[in-house]
Amino acid sequence: MAKRVITKIGDVFIVNIGKTQKYFQYIANDQTMMNSSVIRVFKKEYPIGHSPSLIDIISDDIDFYAHVVLRWGIQSGLWEKVGHIQDVGQIDNILFRCSKDYGVGANGKHIEISSRWEVWRINDEEMHYVGKLKGKNRNADIGDIIPPYLIVDRMKNGMYSFYYPKFE
Repeated sequence: MAKRVITKIGDVFIVNIGKTQKYFQYIANDQTMMNSSVIRVFKKEYPIGHSPSLIDIISDDIDFYAHVVLRWGIQSGLWEKVGHIQDVGQIDNILFRCSKDYGVGANGKHIEISSRWEVWRINDEEMHYVGKLKGKNRNADIGDIIPPYLIVDRMKNGMYSFYYPKFE
């Protein structure tokens, strides 16, 4: 039987993405998105087998933020916990977005451009309807709970491989 991995805010995980490896850190739980785990993924890629210090890892630039069920990624072998560090950065200004137009429209086709966006920060009381995305809201990360394999996919390719509406 596999050993149970206990996760805590501050845990750092490694992900093999082919010929290199990347890291992410579990930084919060977001009540606004079903109390899901929020991670920050770091940009730098390291050679397989290289073990940078946790300080070096979390000092890197952030690639993206995402909501995910950590346990699923651990159970499926997509990532592994490598350590813990209390510093989770500044989480008050992390902005997420989701579209009320997600999915297929009445014509049976995907909604190409949404004008029905909501944005929120971690643990906001509620999502805030903004309509069209303007200004800083355009930089918000997609706030849906992302399956672990798609987190890895974005770490490899720089974007998610699923369809999501664009904004003008």
